[in-house]
Amino acid sequence: MSKMESIPQIPTQQPAFDSAKLILPVVGAVSFVHLLNDLIQAVLPSIYPMLKADYALSFTQVGLITLVFQLTASVLQPGIGFYTDKHPKPYLLPFGMVFTLVGLIMLSFVNSFALILIASAFIGLGSSAFHPEASRIARTASGGRFGFAQAFFQVGGNTGSALGPLLAAAIVIPRGQPAIAWFTIFAVIGIIVLFNVSRWVVRTHAALKANGKQQRQSNLSRTQVISALSVLALLVFSKYVYMTCLSSYYTFYLIEKFQQPVASAQLFLFLFLAAVAVGTFAGGPIGDRIGRKLLLWISILGVAPFTLLLPYCNLFWTGVITVFIGLVLSSAFSAIIVFAQELVPGKVGLISGIFYGLMFGFSGISAAALGALADSTDIIFVFKCCSFLPLLGIVTVFLPKVEYSKY
Repeated sequence: MSKMESIPQIPTQQPAFDSAKLILPVVGAVSFVHLLNDLIQAVLPSIYPMLKADYALSFTQVGLITLVFQLTASVLQPGIGFYTDKHPKPYLLPFGMVFTLVGLIMLSFVNSFALILIASAFIGLGSSAFHPEASRIARTASGGRFGFAQAFFQVGGNTGSALGPLLAAAIVIPRGQPAIAWFTIFAVIGIIVLFNVSRWVVRTHAALKANGKQQRQSNLSRTQVISALSVLALLVFSKYVYMTCLSSYYTFYLIEKFQQPVASAQLFLFLFLAAVAVGTFAGGPIGDRIGRKLLLWISILGVAPFTLLLPYCNLFWTGVITVFIGLVLSSAFSAIIVFAQELVPGKVGLISGIFYGLMFGFSGISAAALGALADSTDIIFVFKCCSFLPLLGIVTVFLPKVEYSKY
């Protein structure tokens, strides 16, 4: 099979767009590029030790690289989503991936800290353009199975985040900074796939205009919508701060509390991340079936007894419980995104940008804050503090009932 045959193909002949039909090749294509996008993003923090040694960077300078990347990758997303809701730009997706390509090329040969910051900003810009627009396309092609489409889209990103460090360790670390250029292959593939997706979007918009499809209006007041979005933002906070605690510091926790070797601790982390990927994918169709509000009750507040128990378990039950936590807690994000999109019909890009931006923002800030707390106390204390976060799931009671649209 040739390389081009392995790339997800978008239907080139589609005489009429049927909004009630799931267009799986399109959802699969944006999920595949989500994998490539997040894989590329994950390379940057994976090579921090190499960059620190090669350029004699301080920890503050390493933190600034993260800050620049997170700001461009998260803060700009709502603005891009807001603009494209009013002024659709179908070809923004491949154009955004060009920014990522430029950032990778720069990162492979720059020789100063300032240029590393600029390269990081370009990679972040590509991510900002990708997430709100790709999320919108996943919803458009969902055929009403909004949770399934968002979960399928999101699991691509989770897979890429897991593969990035492995490929960086295998390709970049042994060969040095110039080997980063190999990752441009992924960016080029992403541009090709997204160009085909954009062509499908252009045809879809024309079909929607021809059919006269209109978004329904929300039956909630402005105050109710703002209140509900605030609740969802709080749920994102509780979920992603706790998930960051596990994904960033789980290995250190196992080493400190159970004196596990690094290889064993990494195996436990892999099992947790695998559970996160499975839970993310499963959460979408489950939310479509049982309702998103019920899923949020189960996935966030439902894991609180297990997170509270975790710091007091032996090694075996620590492994079992963290897999369960990853499986259940990760199922919430697609439900949060779809719930928020239904609250504000016609603003899919804005809402996707806000919540993906919050995800990036909370993850980045909490990683630094929890690291500082661990430095001043210990990692076991950090896990005890974070164990209370899922209790914030109780605010789900304030979410209104939303009638889901089919368009």
